[in-house]
Amino acid sequence: MESSDEDELLSYHEGITPQSMINSVYQSRAEKEIRKLCCDLLDLKDSVENICGNTRTKYLAFLRLSEEVVEMEHELVELRKHISAQGILIQDLISGVFHELDEWIRADALESPQDPQVYELEEQSPNEIDDPKRTFLEKIDILLAEYKIEEVIEALDAEEKSSPELRISGDTVSEISSYRSAFLERKAILEDQLVGITEQPLIGSIELKKAYSGLLRLGKGPLAHQLLLKRHGSHLQKSIEAFLPSCSLYPKTFPATLSKIVFSVISLVAKESASTFGDNLVYTNRIVQWAEQEIEYFVRLVKENGPPSETITALHAASICVEASLSYGSVLESQGLQLSKLLMVLLCPYMEEVLEMNFRRARRVALELVENDSELPLPPLFVSSLSVFAISSDRVLIDTGLRFIFVVQDIVEQLTPLAILHFGGNVLGRILQLFDKFVDLLMKGLPSPSEDDSLAELKEATALKAETDSQQLALLGVAYTVADELLPVIVSRIWSAQNESSETRSGLPESIVPTASNAMDYKEWKRQLQHSLDKLKDHFCRQYVLSFIYSREGKTQLDARMYVKGEGKDLLWDSHPLPSLPFQALFAKLQQLATVAGDVLLGKDKIQKVLLARLTETVVIWLSDEQEFWGVLEDESVPLKPFGLQQLILDMHFTVEIARFAGHSSRNVLQIVSAITARAIKTFAAKGVDPLSALHEDEWFAKAAKAAINELLMRPSGSEVSESDEEHLMLDHDIASDSDDTLSCPSTVESFHSFLGKKSLRTVIHWVGLSFTRDDNFSYSIEALPEKLLEHTPF
Repeated sequence: MESSDEDELLSYHEGITPQSMINSVYQSRAEKEIRKLCCDLLDLKDSVENICGNTRTKYLAFLRLSEEVVEMEHELVELRKHISAQGILIQDLISGVFHELDEWIRADALESPQDPQVYELEEQSPNEIDDPKRTFLEKIDILLAEYKIEEVIEALDAEEKSSPELRISGDTVSEISSYRSAFLERKAILEDQLVGITEQPLIGSIELKKAYSGLLRLGKGPLAHQLLLKRHGSHLQKSIEAFLPSCSLYPKTFPATLSKIVFSVISLVAKESASTFGDNLVYTNRIVQWAEQEIEYFVRLVKENGPPSETITALHAASICVEASLSYGSVLESQGLQLSKLLMVLLCPYMEEVLEMNFRRARRVALELVENDSELPLPPLFVSSLSVFAISSDRVLIDTGLRFIFVVQDIVEQLTPLAILHFGGNVLGRILQLFDKFVDLLMKGLPSPSEDDSLAELKEATALKAETDSQQLALLGVAYTVADELLPVIVSRIWSAQNESSETRSGLPESIVPTASNAMDYKEWKRQLQHSLDKLKDHFCRQYVLSFIYSREGKTQLDARMYVKGEGKDLLWDSHPLPSLPFQALFAKLQQLATVAGDVLLGKDKIQKVLLARLTETVVIWLSDEQEFWGVLEDESVPLKPFGLQQLILDMHFTVEIARFAGHSSRNVLQIVSAITARAIKTFAAKGVDPLSALHEDEWFAKAAKAAINELLMRPSGSEVSESDEEHLMLDHDIASDSDDTLSCPSTVESFHSFLGKKSLRTVIHWVGLSFTRDDNFSYSIEALPEKLLEHTPF
């Protein structure tokens, strides 16, 4: 009481803590820590007990496991003893059988004393086999049971080399000893084990090689090689089956992946065969035969799983197939596998089929005259080269040219270098055929002669029509631009690839190098292209000239009666002789066409000259071949006068000067005009006209023709030959044209000072075989042909 009272009294003093409070605080903290420490000790005790229990359990388990191991060892020993006992039983059984067999043979031999040695056994019974041999066989059995393949092979090989008995080559029952028979049985067991190893799907390459080598050492090389091919063939088949579902996702490139799968396996087989079996020609031939079957299967898969043959995708896929296959084939050449020729035999029909179908599609696309709103993905150079003709022609013509260029470029771009090397000539030939069809289409768009019904029907069936001069010239310009400018640019890829291959041909395998028949010379290709252009040009010139010569009523302007019935005066005394009105009209028409050509074919002077030269040539060709024209002059009832011969020769000189004035005279024109002149001289001479007195020197006619051209050029445009003048020359009856459809091409353009050089017309008269009397009452004999004149003309 006193203490509590005392504490109470002290608590009233600020800064003094009572003793009772201190004791209560410190006493509670100590108790808490002691209790916590006791709990930790209890947990530690439990952990120690658990660890001890686990250790004891694991120790007991280890003891049980050790006892089981000891028991297993005892069981193995018992098993070995059991195997040995079974072996002894088998040996005893064999000994008993041999003993019974020996007694039976001996008894049989006593009954047949004539040949006591026939049934005498040379082999010993198993009991009579030496202990070392029996021990060796038991050792082999143990090694076979344990699958110790290499040790078995080594033991068998060593035993076979050291035992003469095993090297005997006999194979009859009487010649095989019991030991050799047992040896061969164990060898067969080893062979079966090796075959089983090769048939395991997850075996490693090292183990496989050991198995093949083991079979090879056992003398089973063909079997080992067959197993090698069978295993890789099965692996290849599984790889192909896994890849085929994805072919539709990569239609252009899947042949390259498929060829990689196939040829990589073939290459792997060749490498493994060389490393295991060496460079044995027998095994190499077997690989080639196996590879041929796989390649045939590969090509068939490409055909079956590729896109349709007529699509451009199929052409790209086929080109990649050729490129990849021949590339891999060249690699296999270094491994001794000659497969490239086989590849070409298999790939050629496939590639040619795809090319044929693609060019059929190209003909449909390029030659269908339908409007196409979509823009073709062509380089600007190609589009601009053809678009210049759009002003003078409708859009159908330009679209046709653009489509043609597009399909050709699209085909050529799909070809790979090796595909070009082998099939470039084929592609170039098909391009020529396609261009020829393109030319036929353009010919249908030109106005056809009225007498050609077949072409008229074709013309009506096409939407491509070129009626005016500008449209017709634009059509010709498109054809020449395609042939001379655009096609060579496109096919230059083929020429460059062929040239590069010819330069590097020495580094390519001989089987990959194509033959000369697969290539096409550039000059020959251009010549055939020019032949198609000449066909179009000749058709244009023929219809153009015939439309000029014949009127709509079928009457002709170039009628021979203008040289017969004319009452004109002698041209020799005319100071300004002019050609006949039809030839003046021809000059005006050609001048007008040249003006239009200058606008439509701007910058294409070569086309203009060639075209105008061919027009002039067509006129004289028609005149030389028109039998109706010459029939009038050669009619015996029709009298001829010197004026007609003079006018005809002047007209011929005028025609030559027309061509020379325009800068497009040709050797062919000069030759044809020479023949016409010679025929005219003979014809008039036969009717009593003296050429020597009627004709001047040829220089006079040449000067007169040049003067006439100058005079016609000086005339105002309104004073040129009018329709009334032309109609005045028409006859009242119809004259049908019988000119040839086939026109010769112009020869090299040359420049001449005069029509017949310095030879006079009098010399020409002597050349054609005429003789005259002094009083102009002449007799004549025409024996020379016009060709005689051509032989002596100074061209």
